[in-house]
Formats: sequence, structure tokens, C-alpha cells
Amino acid sequence: MAFSNPAFTDSAIARARAEGGTGVMTIAGAAWKSFVLVLLAAASAGYTWYQIELVPGRDLGVVIFGGAIAALVVALVTSFKPQLARITAPIYAVLEGIALGGISYMYNAQFKGIPLIAVGLTFGVALAMLALYATRIIKVTDRLRSIIIGATLGIFFFYLITMVLGFFHVQMPSVFGFGTAGLLFRSAVVIFAAMNLLLNSDVIERNAGSAPHQIGWYAPFGISVTPVCLYSALLRLRPLLFGRPPP
Repeated sequence: MAFSNPAFTDSAIARARAEGGTGVMTIAGAAWKSFVLVLLAAASAGYTWYQIELVPGRDLGVVIFGGAIAALVVALVTSFKPQLARITAPIYAVLEGIALGGISYMYNAQFKGIPLIAVGLTFGVALAMLALYATRIIKVTDRLRSIIIGATLGIFFFYLITMVLGFFHVQMPSVFGFGTAGLLFRSAVVIFAAMNLLLNSDVIERNAGSAPHQIGWYAPFGISVTPVCLYSALLRLRPLLFGRPPP
């Protein structure tokens, strides 16, 4: 699944502001809605896993790519139409959960228990990054913000290009393989996925109390993308975790 959070930027928030509305977004409200979206993704992933087990031999490619592409389309619609977030954000969470359920099932078949390890690491990394932000050990400056956004978009488009090339059976084994290039690339994806949590927290803090209430679903949509993508990145980091080549 492609990793990125291009929706959660100042320009996207500005588009949401342009829609107007009454009331203002609050940190507590954004946090609860983010929790709901992550819960929806987790429930969708679990249900998808259960359904795959009921039907042995199901084409996982259709489940994974179908869910991922549909989620990407909904994410793009949400980015350009923030006023629809209260409807599209839950739909996005469910679709992303479908793709993650297929990916998790596939990885668990090859490396028993790795999804559970990835879940634990995701929570651990998320809590660590939020603690670093809250204590201001890491400060989100304009320069750091630009680096995170630039790197995130770069990784996103790289995944998008490789996905398209995959339809033509063109692979990039040096980057996605077990070699040094593959390990470095996966490590970079995990690092920038984690750093997006800093960016998310910064955007919420800067807009809480002033952004229109209707961003109350758009901002959580942006936040919910990151933990799920971090989980996916950690799941793909199996060579570093297990010291053996991928299937």
C-alpha cells in the first residue's frame, strides 16, 4: 500500500477553510474522530482477514489492489472536497482496512505472527513520536515541515509509479528486495511515516480553535492515514525484523 499523507498539508487545510461553516475545530474532537476512523480501519481489516480464511484460494491481489486503489480515489476526492470528509473519511477508513486485511493475511502466511508485532511497533512508535512532540524535544519548524512533506510526496509518487509499472510486469527488485537498497528504502519509509505524526500534531495544534468546525472530520482523515501507513511500512520491514529474505 502506498505510503503518504499528501492531504494533510497547509494548502489542504486552507481549501477546507474556504468552505466556511460555523463553530471551530477542537483538539479533543479531532482526537476522538481520529480514533473512530482508525477503529473502522482495524475492524475492516479484521473482517477482511476473516472472510479470506472462509474462502481459501481467494485472489488476494484483487482484495489488496482493489481496496488500495479505491481508498486512493476516495482520499483524492476528500483532499479536493473537504466538505465531504464527514462522509468520505469513514469510507476511506473501511477501504484502507480491506487492503490492510489482505496484506496482513498474506504476510502472516509467510511470517507467522508478524502482523501482531507490526501493530505493537506501530503503537510504540506513535506514542514515542507524540511524546517527542509534546515535550518539544523535536520542534516542527518550517524547514522540517518542508522536508517531511517533500519526502512523503516523493515516496508516495514512487509507490504510485511502481504500482503502475507492476501492471506491465516491470519490477524493481533492488529497492523492494532483501539487499542493502531494499533495507535502506524500507527504513526511510518507516522514518518518514513516523515523522508525519509530528506534522499531523503540528497542523492540529495550529488550527484548533480557529479552523471551521467542518474541518472536524477532514483533519482526523489526515491523521488516520498516518498510523495505518506506519503499520504497513513496518509490516514491509520484515527483513530487518527477521533477518531473512522476503517471500
